[in-house]
Amino acid sequence: MSAKTALIIGATGQVGSNVLRELLASSHYSKVGEYGRRLTDISSLGAGKEKLEQKNIDFEKLGESGLKDGKWDVVFITLGTNKKSAGSAEAFEKIDRTYVVNSAKEARVEGLTQRVVYCSSIGADPKSSVLYSRSKGLTEQELSGLGYSDAIMYRPAVIAGTNRAEKRMTETVFTSITGVLSHFTSAVEIKSLAMAGFLGTEGLPAEAKAKKAGEAPRTFTLVENAGAVGLANTPWE
Repeated sequence: MSAKTALIIGATGQVGSNVLRELLASSHYSKVGEYGRRLTDISSLGAGKEKLEQKNIDFEKLGESGLKDGKWDVVFITLGTNKKSAGSAEAFEKIDRTYVVNSAKEARVEGLTQRVVYCSSIGADPKSSVLYSRSKGLTEQELSGLGYSDAIMYRPAVIAGTNRAEKRMTETVFTSITGVLSHFTSAVEIKSLAMAGFLGTEGLPAEAKAKKAGEAPRTFTLVENAGAVGLANTPWE
């Protein structure tokens, strides 16, 4: 299988920064684009940074972003926030869902075989009464309806092993429920996002425990925490 090009939206967050490093270090990706409001300090990157293309974009003016120009094989989206950081429920949904969906829509090139990989969250449900879970569920639903050849959604139980000063309330609650074995580390399992982007739904091994989710015609491949762990522990490079 030939090397692929990858675009990542949200590369300065805890998950995104680790996915970016995995993409750059992997021989399975020949070119990596980092587009966003903020960009990674290139001096902080190691192996593979010579194949990185960076561009500042305005999420309110995505028509001027040039997201389509790269004709990316795989679009990774790790952009997200929480209500407290955003300042209001409306601002949260704009960043967590509207910006995510609109970015993926803008990166979609008609007639080109492309894959989208989205880092969602445990409990994602478009009908949930919880704002955070509902936003993630609606985002999954909308992304799967954009016409990508393959849509893979990751639902980590909790983002652990990060350096954030603020822990999201939702993550704290899920940690207390799921315990130590249900965490999504920035060092190991995140590697599997890059793997899934390259392999695609059809290439995912049994260890990924992938399953179809969503409702027709907006269906997608779902990888939950146990599958992310299993995939990360399978040979790749």
